[in-house]
Amino acid sequence: MSSLRTLVFFATPPHHCSYLPDRQATTMFVDPRATIDKRLYSQLTALGFRRSGSHYYRPHCENCNACIPVRLKVEPFEPDRGQRRVMVRNEDLTCTLTPAAFTEDGYRLYARYIEQRHRDGDMYPPSREQFLSFLVEGATDSWFLEMRLDDRLVGLAAVDVLDDGLSAIYTVFDPDLEKRSLGTFAVLWQIEEARRRGLPHLYLGYWIRECRKMNYKTRFRPIEALKDGHWRPLKEA
Repeated sequence: MSSLRTLVFFATPPHHCSYLPDRQATTMFVDPRATIDKRLYSQLTALGFRRSGSHYYRPHCENCNACIPVRLKVEPFEPDRGQRRVMVRNEDLTCTLTPAAFTEDGYRLYARYIEQRHRDGDMYPPSREQFLSFLVEGATDSWFLEMRLDDRLVGLAAVDVLDDGLSAIYTVFDPDLEKRSLGTFAVLWQIEEARRRGLPHLYLGYWIRECRKMNYKTRFRPIEALKDGHWRPLKEA
């Protein structure tokens, strides 16, 4: 079994940055031959790593530290007025956790979301193989939050269970239901699920100050950032 001391890491050559178009990025990956159990995955996440399928990675850019790992402290969180409206707006949804697995309705929702909202991104065009490699493969205590409206799947959030929290991996939703703010609703649901399980954190991935698409993360408070190996309130980091 692998441990932090025995892990081997690899860095990619510089490549186009997906978030800041005028910059080059380098990514550090855990050796894909390593055996990553839940305990080690939790340790890696606390060190700023993320999971994409069976790959565990974090930014490792030489002249840029714009990508900041962030997590929410669950217990003291209280929704603001806008978040409370989102919760009320979606009271008619049925939400269930199912083991992360490929389904046709899940893939169709994913494909519509990518095609209509991320045609300019690295994930376009979508494919079944991409869905599997990104959201299903490498699953370790991994689940899909299914959001249904009258039995119709309208939202799907991939979430991992860690030793000290939940990790919000990715969320897709019906582009025609944008006014429901299903992305925000999925985060609110995961906060409550972490609280129900007695887990202290919800890991929200990376936050980049200059990236408008990530602004929503700072609306969940109290939010912490990983800086110089320590988690501290984002405003201090």
